[in-house]
Amino acid sequence: MNRNPEVDAWFERYDNPMKAAVQRVREIALAADPRVTEAVKWQAPTFMYKGNIASFFPKAKMHVSLMFHQGAAIPGQHPLLEGEADVGRSAKFVSLDDVERRRPALEAVIRAWCDWRDSA
Repeated sequence: MNRNPEVDAWFERYDNPMKAAVQRVREIALAADPRVTEAVKWQAPTFMYKGNIASFFPKAKMHVSLMFHQGAAIPGQHPLLEGEADVGRSAKFVSLDDVERRRPALEAVIRAWCDWRDSA
């Protein structure tokens, strides 16, 4: 995985009841495709590959919230992504079990982003 020490440090300070689930989403997103990197942007971990893929909304305490900045443009059908906005979409996970159950869908979105960005 392409872990960033800045994000590791962010997680050390992160105090949230959903921390384990947020960390698991991070692991899955980074492992989904070797092209994915991460950084802290907008005071939250952000996944990147030829642009910003998605950022956590760290203040959510009842679920993990991951904002896909250009989620509406990612090719393919991705039921994981919610929303009606012209550009952004979000993914929400209500528990660690939910993260594991929907892991294949998250991996598919990450891979679709990377493939799309390579074809652009």
